[in-house]
Amino acid sequence: MREQIWRKRNDSSGLAEPRVLIRVFVEPGEMGRSIDFYERLQRVEADARFAFPAARLELATVGAFLIIEGEADALAPFRDTVGTLLVDDVRPYHDRLVAEGAEIVFALQEVPTGAGFNARHPDGTVVEYVHHRPTPDGH
Repeated sequence: MREQIWRKRNDSSGLAEPRVLIRVFVEPGEMGRSIDFYERLQRVEADARFAFPAARLELATVGAFLIIEGEADALAPFRDTVGTLLVDDVRPYHDRLVAEGAEIVFALQEVPTGAGFNARHPDGTVVEYVHHRPTPDGH
């Protein structure tokens, strides 16, 4: 798993609206092939790739897709989450979701790219909410 983090846009605080990311789960060693496929499909380049060591995962974003690579046991806790919403700031979303009766599945926490949490909406849908901020080394 790569330790390096790179993102073309490392700060989502200026997003005018959320970026919806469809989750794609791949086995170890399939990240490169998956990135190539989604780049060709959408005619865009990957705009981020980073490790999430605490979860034993590697992630990449290509257009509308979030590719998540890992062993089956590492992927298992994330498979119920239907998508990721990249937002300007997760805190207001967290507060509104709690006020609306959503269940926080993964607590609001720092993640390699900024901060995020997962919530089960009242209809049962599980969504990850995340915002990106530059890392201390500027990535």
